[in-house]
Amino acid sequence: MTGRLWISAWYILTAPLMLWDAGYCLMRPRSMVGGDLHWIWAFYEFYGDVDHVYGVKAFEDGEGFANAAAVLNVIENFFAIVYLWTTHIYPSKLAPLAGYTGSAMTLAKTLLYVFQEYFCGFCAIGHNTLSGMLCYWILPNVAWITISGLIMYHLGKDIVGSLRLPGGRVKCE
Repeated sequence: MTGRLWISAWYILTAPLMLWDAGYCLMRPRSMVGGDLHWIWAFYEFYGDVDHVYGVKAFEDGEGFANAAAVLNVIENFFAIVYLWTTHIYPSKLAPLAGYTGSAMTLAKTLLYVFQEYFCGFCAIGHNTLSGMLCYWILPNVAWITISGLIMYHLGKDIVGSLRLPGGRVKCE
C-alpha cells in the first residue's frame, strides 16, 4: 500500500507543528514569557498578541479552550502517525481510516475555532488589523480547513472503494 504521498508529506510537516503548539498550551505557564521553557516557544510571545486564546490573560482567567484544543492536537497526531505507520512501515488496509479520522478531527477543531470567534464577536482576534488577521489567522485556518477537507475527500473515496464488490455493489455487512 503506497498511500497518497502528498497526504504523508502533509502529516510529516504538520505533526511536529501541532505537537509544538500542544506543548505550548499544556506547558503554560512555563512556556510563556518569563517561564523557564519559554525559549522553546518564543514565537508565542508574538502569536499571543494576535490570538488572545494563546495569551496571558486567557491563561490567567482560566480559559480552557486552548488546552482542550491542544489535547485534540495530540489525538489528531496519533491518527496521523498511525496513517504514516500503516501506509509506509507496516502496510494495513486501516491506513485510510486512520488518516480520515485524524483529518476529520483537524477539520472539526479548526471550524470550532472559527465559529467560536464568529459567535463571540471576534473576541480573541478582532483587535488585529485586517491585514494582520488575514495573514496570521484567516489564511492559516483556510489552509487547515482546505487540506483537511481534501484529505477526507480522497481517503473517503479510498474507503468507499474498498467496500465495493467486483460487481460494483457496496458491501453492507
